Amino acid sequence: MPPVPPDGDVARFLTLADTAEILAISVPEVAELVRTAELPAIRVGTAWRVERVVLEAFIEGQYEEARRMSLWQESAYADIPELSEGRILPPARKPTTETD
Repeated sequence: MPPVPPDGDVARFLTLADTAEILAISVPEVAELVRTAELPAIRVGTAWRVERVVLEAFIEGQYEEARRMSLWQESAYADIPELSEGRILPPARKPTTETD
């Protein structure tokens, strides 16, 4: 993590190296995320910077994506008896709409 500024505030912008450390990936991988616009960043002079709140939103998005993928995988295997405690689960019903 980058050093905390003397006034005690957390730095608003992170270098790609700081971002890589937080995400536990390499700097080239962070640069690729920036290049593909998966991780928004700005150029300050010649260096790229990632705003801390943007990084936090990116991380939250990754958690949400993992949660959705887990739910999808669970639903994909729900009709296999060995994986659904021996019973085949019926497909979800679509809500019906009443007509006047």
